[in-house]
Amino acid sequence: MTSSIAEAAEKVTAPGTVITAVNPPDGPPSIQGPQDGEDAWPGLSKVFEERLAPGHPYDAVIIACFDDTGLLDLKARTTIPVLGIGEAAFHAAMMLGGKFSVVTTLSVSVPVIEENIERYGYANRCAKVRASGVPVLDLEDEGSMAETTIRNEAEVAIREDQCDVVVLGCAGMADLAASMSQKFNRPVVDGVAAAIVFCEGLIRMGNTK
Repeated sequence: MTSSIAEAAEKVTAPGTVITAVNPPDGPPSIQGPQDGEDAWPGLSKVFEERLAPGHPYDAVIIACFDDTGLLDLKARTTIPVLGIGEAAFHAAMMLGGKFSVVTTLSVSVPVIEENIERYGYANRCAKVRASGVPVLDLEDEGSMAETTIRNEAEVAIREDQCDVVVLGCAGMADLAASMSQKFNRPVVDGVAAAIVFCEGLIRMGNTK
């Protein structure tokens, strides 16, 4: 999935932007819910510190987990932009419409995402956070029904939530956004693409702490 995320990121990068996709060598195989986030944190923190040590000339960091694991802590450790794909997706969705709904993986992830939306101050713009019932790693299994299930849940969100924008609540869904936008004739936001574009914009603006 790390390779898939890198490929999705590279599709939207501006000329000259170089993507380095890194996964911690230890921790859970995927992040689904608060316990996985806690278990992933030590490895994520270590990779962050190693990659921002002298000799690694990165201009920005993206946490490519929709739960925005450790995001606020990591923002406080550096002067360069640090964005989470959840955070970026919510910003993009609010620029594109009045209300957004999130379609994520399992129900265990819903409280984490809802808490983030509340913490960021976006609760009044979120219609609903929905679980599709698709485990994260099924998104990499071509034989699964993951894509169809996610599309169906997005369709329900549009119909029942009356949302203007659908946000895909997992980095592994990145390659579905364009086709779903076309199918539903409304914005479907992938947080990986949103985070890349926002990072590039912030760097061009000269925004560092």
